Amino acid sequence: MDTNQYLTEYYNQDGENGRLASQHGSVEFFTTMRYIAKHLEPGDRVIEIGAGTGRYSHALAREGHCVDSVELIPHNIEVFRQNTKPGEKITITQGNAMDLGSFPDDTYDITLLLGPMYHLFTKEDKTQALREAIRVTRRGGVVFAAYCISDPSILDYGFKRGHIFELIEKKMLETEGFKAFSHPWDLFELHRKEDIDELMDGFAVTRLHYVAADGYTNHMPETVDNIDSKTFKLYLQYHFAVCERKDMVGLTHHALDIFRKD
Repeated sequence: MDTNQYLTEYYNQDGENGRLASQHGSVEFFTTMRYIAKHLEPGDRVIEIGAGTGRYSHALAREGHCVDSVELIPHNIEVFRQNTKPGEKITITQGNAMDLGSFPDDTYDITLLLGPMYHLFTKEDKTQALREAIRVTRRGGVVFAAYCISDPSILDYGFKRGHIFELIEKKMLETEGFKAFSHPWDLFELHRKEDIDELMDGFAVTRLHYVAADGYTNHMPETVDNIDSKTFKLYLQYHFAVCERKDMVGLTHHALDIFRKD
């Protein structure tokens, strides 16, 4: 079974549609939208590559922005279309993040690559997806790339859920530096910040922000889900205050790399 088949099976079970809907899941959404708002101007053109069911694309279109969306999985595209409301300036195209040949160079002010880097497992594929995202972005435009981070998964799935020796036996984790290794059938590729830095080396870009998109949230999801709205508002305020602190970013499950095309 190839990677696309694994992804199709996962997303056909609605693996994406509700992911950001819980209170703890919304922290990642609110954080990403907050940073998009820092760089998005009226009249800007947006492309979302790997748009899933369209949570971000629809939110931006409903703010009046023109959004072109690309998604690989047919089920996600079907849900995306069902979620489209009248008046949205939005398109959806089936396509692969590594080949955006139908989209011209230097076109978009904001490019969102918020899903594909979760599911690419070779340096060549990751680099190609980044190259395509940068290509379609205008000079001076801003690219948002999201990653799954390895250490929180080791702590959560490995130690907290009791799978740590299983990971070692399957050679998915070495114990000298505790580097994790993923495969297509694991669905999600895991990174450290130094891996992301290495991927970006050689591209003509300037990093603007490196953000812990959910911070410590997914280490205590029940706590975040059960706090009242007043406390949750304060929690978001705390999270926004610390999400770029260097001593915090290693514990986030999802990181957001934000950079300008030079």
